[in-house]
Amino acid sequence: MTVADLARDLVAVPSHEDETGAGDAIEAWLRAETDAAVTRDGAGNVLARRGPADASADAPRSLALVGHHDVVPPDASQVDADGAYVVAERDGRLHGRGSADMKGALSAALFAFRDAEPAGELVFASFVGEEVGGEGVRHAIEAGFSPDYAVVVEGSTGYSSPGVTDVAVAHKGRRASTITARGVSAHASETGAGENAIYRACDAVAVLRDLDRPTAAVLGHDLVGSLEATEVRGGTAWNVIPDECTVTVDERTVPGERADLDRIEAVEGVAVDVEQDLPPMACDDPAFADAVLDAARAAQDGAPEQVVKPHATDAGWLSQAGTTCVVCGPAELGQAHTADESVDLDVLSRCRAVYEAVAGSWPA
Repeated sequence: MTVADLARDLVAVPSHEDETGAGDAIEAWLRAETDAAVTRDGAGNVLARRGPADASADAPRSLALVGHHDVVPPDASQVDADGAYVVAERDGRLHGRGSADMKGALSAALFAFRDAEPAGELVFASFVGEEVGGEGVRHAIEAGFSPDYAVVVEGSTGYSSPGVTDVAVAHKGRRASTITARGVSAHASETGAGENAIYRACDAVAVLRDLDRPTAAVLGHDLVGSLEATEVRGGTAWNVIPDECTVTVDERTVPGERADLDRIEAVEGVAVDVEQDLPPMACDDPAFADAVLDAARAAQDGAPEQVVKPHATDAGWLSQAGTTCVVCGPAELGQAHTADESVDLDVLSRCRAVYEAVAGSWPA
């Protein structure tokens, strides 16, 4: 079996509503192909470890290869009449839901986990619930999952130049909020009898637009956060002063400071509710970032660079919990979550080589 064979097998297993089948396949492969200690936790995460698990002060430091086996719901064209995922190979690419995000990368990581001669304890982790806010990784962290280092195998190909697999040393997080403005309903002909919630929402948006966007510097890269109103809902009829108006806010956060949402709540009748807060990631060890970059350079003809990803991954949760992370994987910009999702099979082999090399040299 090759990396491409395993990728085809994993992509074929539906996992947008229930990750159990994909987890079963990953666990079975690990048990058949490795002598690692394999566990399945209560959330459905698949974990495996090679090397000593001594908890003493002299225990070797650990490196984890981290991915997830849940996927977003497929497009109708990606499912056959029986509900199975459609998998196809053409022009050197594997097509199907989850091929890029991220069962192709999982396959590369599994082979590297099996074949590496690790410098320390080597861990493999495939989490559930990444696409819905990192449910699996948070469960694992709460249960004590705490590798010293991690390569999170999300996409980093094509960032510096087309086809080149780069190493992301930082990524932004996402905080999703709803501004709710409340007023007093009245007939529109009696303006003095009501308080217009839409006007209060407009005042809140004016404050939002004036807020400072935090910035951060990570290993020579400058990150700038963003803050955007993305949806407005309010009013019930053309002749009724509305008593409620809501505004959704998409905020891309950076390591360190956050936008001061409390200032919005200073507007009369306005409250802000944070509904999702996916943390950003910043690699805190330049030597580790350089080691992964060296492995990426050795595995390809192109000239990879250390880059920044614009969106959140499970690396944010791990970084927040104290694990030093980078992101390196085969998926290209614009491939994940699409109706024609695919991954380059040659890049899967490249990433396998990167992961195996890093495992053999790190922790240094």
